[in-house]
Amino acid sequence: MPSKLRKSVIYWLILSPLVVIILFPFAVMFVTAVRPREELFVYPATWWFSEFRWGNFSEMWVKTNFGGALFNSLYVSILATAIALLLSIPAAYALSRYRFAGKSAYRTFLLMTQMMSPIVLVLGLFRLMMKFGLVNDHMSLVLTYAAFNMAFTVWMLQSYFNSIPRDLEEAAWMDGASHFTSLVRVFLPLAVPAMVVTAIFTFINSWNEFVLALTMMRSSDDFTLPVQIYSQVAGRYQVEWHHVMAATVVATVPVAIVFSWLQRYLIRGMALGAVK
Repeated sequence: MPSKLRKSVIYWLILSPLVVIILFPFAVMFVTAVRPREELFVYPATWWFSEFRWGNFSEMWVKTNFGGALFNSLYVSILATAIALLLSIPAAYALSRYRFAGKSAYRTFLLMTQMMSPIVLVLGLFRLMMKFGLVNDHMSLVLTYAAFNMAFTVWMLQSYFNSIPRDLEEAAWMDGASHFTSLVRVFLPLAVPAMVVTAIFTFINSWNEFVLALTMMRSSDDFTLPVQIYSQVAGRYQVEWHHVMAATVVATVPVAIVFSWLQRYLIRGMALGAVK
């Protein structure tokens, strides 16, 4: 056996327990989603079942209003990510390129805000949104998600922006470009991997958020996916676990697609921030 192949086999053998631990919950989720309802609670528990019941997914889609919840989650997550990036890019650029009084204090403040859990502020946020008439309005989630993610996005983008040579912008200035033109045409195209990586993490944070969505949304028609899936379990006399797991499987698909589609940007952006 070639030395390179032998090393690969050894590495995979070492990693195999970790791979099994990571994939086990997903395997249970998928098997439960496609198992016939009457075979969910067999004893002793087994991985085998009589048939793949793909109809569980279509039944789940109709009975749980999954399509509406999926649209709500996409709407809230995409809009919150866009707002967070639009507001964070100028702030991160200023922290990276300019010197001003209080810069270190501002960076410390951003870091400290990441240590505060949204649960601590949920009551105050609910009263604030109630005062502005935004309870049971998706804009309440969009604004809160964007606000909570902005410290993270500014911190991430600023570290990435530091790795982009200042000489490129100075060359554009010498050619007559304004600061805004050099930012848009020279700087930001080089920072695309960084912005994509930050957008992915911001999107996932918004996609998976549960506590604020449960607090702000009063109507089942406005639930996001985490709350909609939770509503299929909480307060029910009989839980349709095959529908719950089918909904969970489908809820993970958009995130998996985003990760697969933007994988090259993710790896490149992480390396860009690590090398200065």
